[in-house]
Amino acid sequence: MDWGKANRLKNIFGKDGKCFLMPIDHGYFQGPTSCLEQPWKTVEPLVDYFDALFCTRGVLRSVIPPSFSKPIILRVSGGTSMAGTDLANEGLTTSIEEILRLNVTAVGLSVFVGSDYEHQTLMNLSQMVNDCERYGIPVMAVTAVGKELEKRNARYLAMCCRIAAELGASVVKTYWCEEFEKIINGCPVPVIIAGGPKCETEKEVFEFVYDGMSKGAVGLNLGRNVWQCTNPVPMAMALNAIVHEKADVATAMNIFEKAKNKTAR
Repeated sequence: MDWGKANRLKNIFGKDGKCFLMPIDHGYFQGPTSCLEQPWKTVEPLVDYFDALFCTRGVLRSVIPPSFSKPIILRVSGGTSMAGTDLANEGLTTSIEEILRLNVTAVGLSVFVGSDYEHQTLMNLSQMVNDCERYGIPVMAVTAVGKELEKRNARYLAMCCRIAAELGASVVKTYWCEEFEKIINGCPVPVIIAGGPKCETEKEVFEFVYDGMSKGAVGLNLGRNVWQCTNPVPMAMALNAIVHEKADVATAMNIFEKAKNKTAR
């Protein structure tokens, strides 16, 4: 691996090799998302607790201050919406020239294995890897499933992650599921836990994150389960502790409750 690519990955994963990514790219297919109508207003109080920001070029240019010093992972796929017929029908939205111009640390794009657009999205990944490898830019593949949530099982996600790694992804982001270790054991590149739909309770979030980290994930990429939480800052603090301090569920709940009570005063 070239020094530049290794350096960019190190900037994301830090000294302990772990990371907490904060995604705010939901608007690229959802439009104004609850609690994300003003992205920077949502993100700013959380900055101390996450390691990198995952966003689109439009949000990066329009609302993220140039003084923002944490790594940016740029969303580079899109072209569909919730109003359309199939979220899997994505293309590449950003060129390598734009990626370099924006000075981002890495890029991320979705692949929809098993959909009608499987080939198209896997070729999107292949093209982006080809373009980015020349300049030492890491590529994160997102194993998306659109609205078909029943696909999120270990056998399917392990296949998605392995295919993405085989095509050259430096990192894979995928959903937590039962038997998560099967995904880790079959993927030769680092795996990051995706958040998925918003959970009912904070403890439910801590449980799946702790399980995934214990089984070999290198980090998490949680958005809605943080900034749609009633207490987003305590939530971010507790998740940071699971990722970087190996806190268990009980410890994370304690951190969350203490921070929530302090904020309420």
